[in-house]
Amino acid sequence: MQIRIEKDLLGEKEIDNSSYFGINTKRALENFNLGGKTVNLNLIKEIALIKKAAAIVNEDLKELPEDKAEAIIKASEEVMEGNFNDQFFLSAFQGGAGTSTNMNVNEVIANRAIEILGGKKGDYNLVHPLNDVNMSQSTNDVYPTALRISAIRSIRRLSSCLADLQEELQVKENEFSDIIKLGRTQLMDALPMMVGQGFGAYAKAIARDRWRIYKVEERLREVNIGGTAIGTGLNATNKFIYEITDVLQDLTGLGIARSDYPMDVTQNCDIFVEVSGLLKSLAVNLLKISNDLRILNSGPVGGIGEIILPKVQSGSTIMPGKVNPVIAEMTAQVSIRVISNDTAITMASSSGQLELNAFTPLIAECLLESLELLEKTVIIFREKCIKGIKVNEENCRKNLEASTALATALVHYIGYDKAGKLAEKALKEHKTIREILYEEEVLPREKIDEIINPYQLTKPGIPGI
Repeated sequence: MQIRIEKDLLGEKEIDNSSYFGINTKRALENFNLGGKTVNLNLIKEIALIKKAAAIVNEDLKELPEDKAEAIIKASEEVMEGNFNDQFFLSAFQGGAGTSTNMNVNEVIANRAIEILGGKKGDYNLVHPLNDVNMSQSTNDVYPTALRISAIRSIRRLSSCLADLQEELQVKENEFSDIIKLGRTQLMDALPMMVGQGFGAYAKAIARDRWRIYKVEERLREVNIGGTAIGTGLNATNKFIYEITDVLQDLTGLGIARSDYPMDVTQNCDIFVEVSGLLKSLAVNLLKISNDLRILNSGPVGGIGEIILPKVQSGSTIMPGKVNPVIAEMTAQVSIRVISNDTAITMASSSGQLELNAFTPLIAECLLESLELLEKTVIIFREKCIKGIKVNEENCRKNLEASTALATALVHYIGYDKAGKLAEKALKEHKTIREILYEEEVLPREKIDEIINPYQLTKPGIPGI
């Protein structure tokens, strides 16, 4: 193995010469040797995008020679394309407000640019990670800007996936619109409802999530690039500050806007709490829907068994024939993870001090993980669970007829107390409400049938009138 020696203000380090990262990354690897979660590659690619934009602007402003700028631009594009993914494996949990990640990108781009110019890795006289690649920038404006761009891209994908899920739920609403079942409150028998009505309620909840998440993109468009270390813009010219935002707009196709007060965007992370809160709202709805489906699918003999979820894999290593609702379970677990991420984002965002939040890496990891998990989960939930749901109409009818919930329809005619006594008698004698009403001759049989017609009980109004 060939090595090269790199120096910094703390001393020297040996670097494997095949590596594109340098001494700053090497120290970070040693300092944050946690294993497991590494920095999100989508964040890395957006940081590289910012390096490309900065090089374009600095070349235009004559701050970088054309050959050096073009080499940095080419190297940045290669990082964005994923050609150097194996060079980015720092822990997602790192001190320094993301400085190590920014330096990792600076060093990889610098060493690749050196190669493009015909030099050897580590010869920073050709292209310097800080003087050239990081020119007119700071971690404190690069990192949050990259996070916002990455989050916007993910939000757009997630919003589209939610639109598809909403549509699939509406398909089920229509498909099951004429199948009646027993509704339940507090897990106890309630009033009759159409199976489709339940899916319609789910569709409405997801529609709200889709709209909220779609709209929150607007809050992420304001960036602090050009604000440098604390938002004052020191070491970045006014021309650079204004031009780089325009270049980023062109490169991303997003409505990126320069903050009119970069110090605010640099030190305050409340927008990420806002975004995470909406992701939590989605997670809450997905958790509720997935748990409802598991309950309604329970059985097939000992449970409710009113719907049938698609069978996707064997469920037990000891019980032959057992099939579990694993897609709904996965959805529930992801939802719980997103809710826990929201707590971490809330605590990290509130832990910033003075002009910077040092816990931005934790915010980035949790936010991007939540977005990516939700996007993939929504797709799988729709395709492998919702789309294939069937209804056991026989169980729906049986459970409805056996319930005393139909007694509610009698309140207008015989009063709450008498209806309650009839329901109690039906339970005690293991009979249906209809049978008890016939026996007691409370009302004419024709009127009884008219009143407790389950299909009338799923609509507004007083049954039998």
